[in-house]
Amino acid sequence: MIPFLNLKSINNQYRQELLEAANRVIDSGWYIQGSELNAFDEEFASYCGTEHCIGVANGLDALTLTLRAWKELGKLKEGDEVIVPANTYIASILAITENRLKPILVEPDEKSYNLCPIKTPAAITDKTRAIVAVHLYGQLTPMPAIMALAKAHNLLVLEDSAQAHGAEISGKKAGNWGDASGFSFYPGKNLGALGDAGAVTTNDDELAHTIRALGNYGSHKKYENRYQGVNSRLDEIQAAFLRVKLKHLDADTSRRQHIALAYSAGIKHPALGQPIGRESTLSSLHSHAFHLYVVRTPQREALQQHLQEAGIQTLIHYPIPPHQQQAYRQWNRQHYPLTEAIHKEVLSLPISPVMNDEQVEAVIKACNAFKAN
Repeated sequence: MIPFLNLKSINNQYRQELLEAANRVIDSGWYIQGSELNAFDEEFASYCGTEHCIGVANGLDALTLTLRAWKELGKLKEGDEVIVPANTYIASILAITENRLKPILVEPDEKSYNLCPIKTPAAITDKTRAIVAVHLYGQLTPMPAIMALAKAHNLLVLEDSAQAHGAEISGKKAGNWGDASGFSFYPGKNLGALGDAGAVTTNDDELAHTIRALGNYGSHKKYENRYQGVNSRLDEIQAAFLRVKLKHLDADTSRRQHIALAYSAGIKHPALGQPIGRESTLSSLHSHAFHLYVVRTPQREALQQHLQEAGIQTLIHYPIPPHQQQAYRQWNRQHYPLTEAIHKEVLSLPISPVMNDEQVEAVIKACNAFKAN
């Protein structure tokens, strides 16, 4: 069986370094907000090209705390509208509603599945205050156009970079385009911890200071609490693990891009829509970190069964769109046709830095052998 994602094999590449990192933390006697977190914050900020990185407990907290900080700073207030792609993972929307802001769902671009600069302006009203630009599957939203739109309407931009570590446009990485960006380091991410972890990147000193306080019980100074904060801190041991894996992120991303290029050139089945064209080159793929390689077909169940029988594990990201979830039952009668089609038709193929060429060829061969109706 070719696994969808073999985390054991991925982390085994760095086993000795991870063990040394764990020992370093254990021997330090300091396990919360210590030198490993400080070092990771500096290193990841440098990697993204930003002034600040604030480690938090998970990716959802990264988004939630950023929006909360903007409220504390008077840049947002309850009831303000926030534009977000209708087809995103639900975490992007949970962060908005948790802050009692109003999500405005917008249909994505039909090719990239990301926020569309052409469709987005129609959603802007006099109550719109922010845009959440989700870099879905690892591909950057067209950020130059989104930032120009935001500037024209005086809107905040929060990147949801949970799947896009290392993706870039014109040398500028995910996390350094918007006013702030939320990252997830969930174990299955391109930069994955060995547990839950997340971070915010920003170039705004005041925002960084506020987020850091909010995630530490609302405290800027020990035993002094300026805000009604929460406990959302990136553990020392996860920070140490992430420092190890950050050193290898670019090489891992390059391998993902090579696999994606092979899929794009090799999968010729006319019934399978692909995220990039067959004419793509490695130099054109830098805007995509390929957290996922997603194909699309109305015959998804048949394709998934066919690949399973061929010894290839696949996953669906994601089967139910946010507006059809019970959590947002007030939206259940709304219709977003493109979003609904995407969620019914997409299938994620295996892609990871530990896949070998033979496994890649096996996936290509199996996709091409699919007997569509």
